[in-house]
Amino acid sequence: MNTPAGKNIHEYIAQFDDIPGTRVYTAARARAGYHLNQCAMSLMKPENRERFKADERAYLLEWPMSPEQREALLARDYNRMLELGGNIYFLAKLISTDGLSVAQGVSTMTDMSFPEYQAMMAAGGRSPEGQRSIQGGY
Repeated sequence: MNTPAGKNIHEYIAQFDDIPGTRVYTAARARAGYHLNQCAMSLMKPENRERFKADERAYLLEWPMSPEQREALLARDYNRMLELGGNIYFLAKLISTDGLSVAQGVSTMTDMSFPEYQAMMAAGGRSPEGQRSIQGGY
């Protein structure tokens, strides 16, 4: 399959790996993260949230996730969960289960405190300088 620019879709998507902090949610990531995301979505039900809060490790064993996905979830390492196929829209259910706002949860994915993150976003967001390409150095 080719993109409108004539590139192979896999080559095209691979270009985004060169942008710091960017994770394109590809079909491969979706397949890898299916059970992680379904587990997160299950937390929409109050009875599942109660069971999860009572014993997170036991609850996670009900889902055929990789050990890396379980450990990332237990550590609330959202960047790692995204690398392992997590989708932020599904993972937001975990953030809410922890009693946090989405902004608070997302701020943990940065090197900033929540107040610093809020201030940065209120000022217009992160500057694109130094965020465009790892390989190109800009």
